[in-house]
Amino acid sequence: LKRAAQLAPAPCRWNSGLPMNIGVLFVPQQEAWVVERMGKFHRILEPGLNFLIPLLDRIRYVQSLKEIVINVPEQSAVTLDNVTLQIDGVLYLRVMDPYKASYGVEDPEYAVTQLAQTTMRSELGKLSLDRVFRERESLNANIVDAINQASDCWGIRCLRYEIKDIHVPPRVKESMQMQVEAERRKRATVLESEGTRESAINVAEGQKQAQILASEAEKAEQINKAAGEANAMLVKARAKAEAIQLLAAALAQQHGNAAASLSVAEQYVNAFSKIAKDSNTVLLPANTGDVTNMVAQALGIYTTLTKPQAVKTQDEMPSAHEDSRSPVTEVLKAEQGSSS
Repeated sequence: LKRAAQLAPAPCRWNSGLPMNIGVLFVPQQEAWVVERMGKFHRILEPGLNFLIPLLDRIRYVQSLKEIVINVPEQSAVTLDNVTLQIDGVLYLRVMDPYKASYGVEDPEYAVTQLAQTTMRSELGKLSLDRVFRERESLNANIVDAINQASDCWGIRCLRYEIKDIHVPPRVKESMQMQVEAERRKRATVLESEGTRESAINVAEGQKQAQILASEAEKAEQINKAAGEANAMLVKARAKAEAIQLLAAALAQQHGNAAASLSVAEQYVNAFSKIAKDSNTVLLPANTGDVTNMVAQALGIYTTLTKPQAVKTQDEMPSAHEDSRSPVTEVLKAEQGSSS
């Protein structure tokens, strides 16, 4: 049946038939009547009122100038990769020259249909199966160009050609379905890997930013801490300087050296009394009970430290220096008597 359908001629287009020549004729719109006079082409009647000579003039052909739609029967074609396809289409034609359409070919519609089928098989043989589905528009354009080149002498122009259905063998269809599924799985895997990569990059960037911020915070903390320690040291230094200034002013007053000597002696005795509290091992001098000797040593150390100052102030305050030693000696003697 398919073979018979392929070999069967295409259906002829509709026309109004061959009218009789009665001298006065009215030609419908979008039709062209080819008139022969005594068997020879005479002229083409235009739409509207026309006059002919009866018996001499005869209307031989009636051509429709409307766009004609022709269904191209299904046919088999082999692609470049040896895949057999069943393909059909639709052809859109228009008669451009009624004279050529009447005398150039016997059946222009059938001729164009056969030309479209052969051109379609030829174009499909140049493409692989995958390109047939991707390049349907270019395939249609190539078929139209091929038909127009051959049908120019027939007075017919192909306006467009559209492929309706493409049927592939069942096994090839299954293979194509498996290929599509594999391609989709591949895309899903690629997208998942890209998502994992983007996630890892974002996590790494976050950790990097966190470390940078932590280091900057630690740096700022250390800077603030150093600044605080520096300020504390400056405050302590200023306080110590003020204390030294006050101490120096106190020492410059009357009996200042005696008061300093007494303070040094008390600190020495207190320090010696705390030696046994801090450690189990104590180194004692041979004359432990001689407090006067220990105080004399402490005063000797103090005198050595204050000697330059004493030399400077000797000429200024000789009487005050002599007076300051006598009270200290009395205090030491009093303490020695109480300890004995």
